[in-house]
Amino acid sequence: MTADAIHPAPGGSVAAAYVAFSGKADLWWLRLLRPGFRHCFLMVSDGRHWITLDPLSTILEVAVQPVPGEFDLPGWYRARGLVVVPARLGPPPARPLLIAPLTCVEVVKRALGLHVRWLLTPYQLYRRLARDAAAPAAGQS
Repeated sequence: MTADAIHPAPGGSVAAAYVAFSGKADLWWLRLLRPGFRHCFLMVSDGRHWITLDPLSTILEVAVQPVPGEFDLPGWYRARGLVVVPARLGPPPARPLLIAPLTCVEVVKRALGLHVRWLLTPYQLYRRLARDAAAPAAGQS
């Protein structure tokens, strides 16, 4: 998958992006994080397919989900108790990013084009995305 697949040119085909947050913690030290916000992953739709990017502890799982493009995948995850927020896809960085630990938050931030160095935990990412979703989009009033 190229950067253009997630970050298309203006007028490109990405219809929607969402980040899901889970309270499940398979690793003991994740239980130190805020309940309900111990893991996150990205869902992107191009209108025909849903693609998930799920940075797990042992593998980076990228999958085209076996559902039609019009399926409400974010709603499906919400119905299963996950917190799901819309996300905006930003442009790829103009220069290399700083080295950072490979966490679920860092992977999602980089996929979204979100360049905030001190955004480290799933809850901090949730607060940032919820704030961005509440703000009007650029060019709208």
